[in-house]
This record gives sequence, structure tokens and C-alpha cells, in this order.
Amino acid sequence: MWPPQLNAILASLVVTIGLWLIWSEAPVPLLAAGALGVAGLLAWRCTTIGMVWAWATFLLGLESFAFPVVTMIQIRMTTVEPSHEQMGQMLTAILFGVFSSIFWLTFSYGIFKKLRAMPQGETPARR
Repeated sequence: MWPPQLNAILASLVVTIGLWLIWSEAPVPLLAAGALGVAGLLAWRCTTIGMVWAWATFLLGLESFAFPVVTMIQIRMTTVEPSHEQMGQMLTAILFGVFSSIFWLTFSYGIFKKLRAMPQGETPARR
């Protein structure tokens, strides 16, 4: 079985790719710092693989929720009155952002609930 630290690194890469999809103009050093920060935080605080991925999916849900907000801010910064194409882009961002954030947050809630229901010291493999 893979240790939680390796899963923390993989989860931080997934979260960083999500951040890059939201903010494509992000500087590479900032993305690298974000990946290292998330990996360090997950490796430090999470003791099980399930906990690592529960927090990673929670962060993906927050990123998905932030996607429409970032899109609206970017469009608002470029123009005073959005065009029909920009309005369509905002609608698409809102629909996909809300639905994907609901999915990821619900998924993370399910993982947290499953982890809370397990007796202390028991892992899913021993069940």
C-alpha cells in the first residue's frame, strides 16, 4: 500500500492542476509554491490515505466554486458591459462550476463521513 505522504504529493498535484485550470495566467513559481504548500500541509496533518483524499476533494470543490467567480471578475475587469459571447462564457462557467463544486464537495463529505464512522485505529483494508 502507498504511504499517505506519496498520496499527499499526488493530491497536491491534482489540486494544483485545478488551480491552473481556474487561473491559467498564474506564474509557475506561484503554482509550484502552492503545490509544495498543499503537499506539506496534507503530509503533516493527514494520517491516512482517506483523509488525504477527503481534503483534496474538498479543495477541488472550493476551486470549482471559485471558478465562476474568477471568470466573472476577469470579464468585469476587461470590459464595462459584457458582450453576448462573454455572457455565454459566464453562464457556462457558472453551470459547470456549480455542478462540479456540488459533486466534489458531496464526494468529500462522503469520504469524511466514512472516515468518522470507522472505529479509531481501523483502516478500510481491515474491515
